[in-house]
Amino acid sequence: MSAMKPLTRHALAELMGTFALVFTGCGAIVINQVSNGAITHPGIALTFGFIVLALIYALGDISGAHLNPAVTLNFWLAGRFERHKLLPYILAQTAGALLACLLLRFLFPTNSTLGATLPAGSAMQSFVLELVMTWLLMLVILNVSTGAKEKGITAGIAVGSAIALEAMFGGPISGASMNPARSLGPALISGNLQHLWVYLLAPTLGGALAVLSCRVIHEPGCCTSCTAAKGTPTT
Repeated sequence: MSAMKPLTRHALAELMGTFALVFTGCGAIVINQVSNGAITHPGIALTFGFIVLALIYALGDISGAHLNPAVTLNFWLAGRFERHKLLPYILAQTAGALLACLLLRFLFPTNSTLGATLPAGSAMQSFVLELVMTWLLMLVILNVSTGAKEKGITAGIAVGSAIALEAMFGGPISGASMNPARSLGPALISGNLQHLWVYLLAPTLGGALAVLSCRVIHEPGCCTSCTAAKGTPTT
């Protein structure tokens, strides 16, 4: 049997990684609800941060451990990611999130949200919060990643810590998604679609703002020059 194509392996790694992220993160929210707060809000935030940290170490050398359509799209916008990989990555990430939420629905059939991200206040409040938090997260990712790959000791600690920090302070208001796939999965499976646009649009725009910020604070051509300097793979 012929070897699996690199793009197929990368997409499968993204599917498995996003599955793990959504299953553990949203699972922590659901279990916190059914156990009368046993995990606590800080515990949920740390769950998201730790799983991303672990997945960067586990999958960073394979797919880059994007685990997030906004990250993938904005790596491309930064000139660090090939356009023909965009759709396979985003479809794999979405499939991983949906599979995770289907399993959570099987395990917790009476739960009404499955960890869906829902605004605690106005939709615009959560939109701005999600945009700013994704801007900060993507700014960290762009400056610690190697080309389009989140890998290495620095990336794992920095990105995982940023996610835990933002989930800690932003979670009670917006859910601290920063990830369209993480929000899309539970929204579709639980039927909570009313504010989904916030969590699809804000992270995408926030990531794009981070790309622009990167170009401002670094030398001209920052993002594309970093690609060559840091050794983006050409598979």
